[in-house]
Amino acid sequence: MCTVVIDVEPGAARLLAVRDEDPQRDWDDLGAWWPGRYPGVIGIRDRRAGGAWLAFDPATRRLAVLLNRADLLDLPESELESRGGLVLESVAGRSPQPPVRTHGFNLLEVTPDAARVLTWDGTALRESAVAPGVHMIAHDDLDDQATPRIEKWLPRFRAEARETSDATDWASHWIGLLAETASLDPADDRAIIRDNNPHGYPTMSLLYCTAELTAEHADVGSHILPRPGHWT
Repeated sequence: MCTVVIDVEPGAARLLAVRDEDPQRDWDDLGAWWPGRYPGVIGIRDRRAGGAWLAFDPATRRLAVLLNRADLLDLPESELESRGGLVLESVAGRSPQPPVRTHGFNLLEVTPDAARVLTWDGTALRESAVAPGVHMIAHDDLDDQATPRIEKWLPRFRAEARETSDATDWASHWIGLLAETASLDPADDRAIIRDNNPHGYPTMSLLYCTAELTAEHADVGSHILPRPGHWT
């Protein structure tokens, strides 16, 4: 139940992405973990399946991040592929095409010129363009007001983005607002820094990334939470 906030402007994009995952599942922080097949690509690696949650290519300034969502699949796990490979293929310029043999997802693809969400529910793959402005996405649709954390915090992030649109330290302002969201209990469904165990999922917020993509550069950073599911 990850969360992404993205601000799309002509020729630039900024985002804040919070990763929720099982703390017992091994992973690696930002690094060039795929030098053979994806040279130059940097990302957050899932050790078990070898894919990525978030990845970007500094040369092409492509970025992709994956958010899980429910699906209608009726296939055994042995016949399904890892969703993490979709992120790496997307950054390499190869977006998923139906039929997709994975569980459901929202795949956010970002370049300095455009952003879109590819959504797979197990039966259909659909595309949603991300219009200029600030948006949020989690395990449902883009800006879905039925998602409590989006309903509560999207107006605040939009206001914060307007106030810091020309600031070079925009990321620190967004992180400050993320810290404010952590005043909620991690099990509160409005929380962004989350403990999803009470909701039936063995996942907790593990880290957050900030990224800025322009025609000139791609700047991505990460911060690991010392205590999963809690802001310290």
